[in-house]
Amino acid sequence: MDALEMTLLFDYYGDLLTERQRMCFDLRHNQDLSLAEIAQELQVSRQSIHDILTRTEAQLRNMEEKTGCVARDRKCRKAMEEISRLAGTLSNYTDSSVSEIANRIVRCADQFEE
Repeated sequence: MDALEMTLLFDYYGDLLTERQRMCFDLRHNQDLSLAEIAQELQVSRQSIHDILTRTEAQLRNMEEKTGCVARDRKCRKAMEEISRLAGTLSNYTDSSVSEIANRIVRCADQFEE
């Protein structure tokens, strides 16, 4: 799993981690510090940081496997993009009632994105 995927999982499930896990994850993935730099900052061994990050990443993957929130969000966003695209096509019709309905669908899809 790449860093972007891990960051996305952290955005969803980060509040369920301990403060120490959140701090280590943030320093590694968001601030791009090395394990040695994190260890020095937290005054622990590099191995300790490695272990914390390994457990944290495993927990994040496990949470996603159990809840599927990220996958569900992606699926919903993809569906909304398709709905918006199709409604945009409908809005080009000359029939004003079809065009108005299409515009309402687009507005609703835009609200979902917010």
